[in-house]
Amino acid sequence: MPYTAHETDEAVTLEPADPATASVIWLHGLGADGYDFVPIVDELRLPSSCAVRFIFPHARVRPVTINNGHAMRAWYDIKALTREAGEDATGIRESEGVVRDYVARETAQGIAARRIVIAGFSQGGAIALQTGLRHGEELAGVMALSTYLPLRSVFATEASAANRKTPILMCHGTQDTVVPLQLGELSREVLTGLGYAVEWRTYPMPHSVCVEEINDISAWLQARFK
Repeated sequence: MPYTAHETDEAVTLEPADPATASVIWLHGLGADGYDFVPIVDELRLPSSCAVRFIFPHARVRPVTINNGHAMRAWYDIKALTREAGEDATGIRESEGVVRDYVARETAQGIAARRIVIAGFSQGGAIALQTGLRHGEELAGVMALSTYLPLRSVFATEASAANRKTPILMCHGTQDTVVPLQLGELSREVLTGLGYAVEWRTYPMPHSVCVEEINDISAWLQARFK
């Protein structure tokens, strides 16, 4: 499927050759930007029958504690990546609002919420889980790569009934030293314990993506949009 790229200060959008019938809002990781995952779209090799619009937003620049306070593109501040570390709830909820706005833009263009996947890698994956499972309309799915569930202590009381049965794909590298595998496993356990349908996959890789994972993502997206 050929795509036409549209670039703004807010995001990179890949528009399919045929009129879009579905959308993926894909969030980058800490310190990256929306361009980071653009090359993966061609590698997904989606069939021509799968006319998906891909939106890759840029997070705003903010100081990040874990990186010595340096300012970079980030969806929220991170103090430490441990189970005990305090979380930047204000930043997390701010970015949740940004993603909700993107969902609203897609629905305004005629893409029903049930044809929208919210996806993300690392910090972006945390916002994908944060937003997707709290969203008030049923989504096509949530894809969370090399990441974890934020604000776990309040999740059960804030989760939306509309997305209780929404498919969730979680992928993680067994050699990840940035977001430890244990954080991903803990998040999966929290979600499955609450009855969510989590498809969990691991790969012998660090904090990155691999060919096998890309193939699995492609198959999962095609199943969501068939």
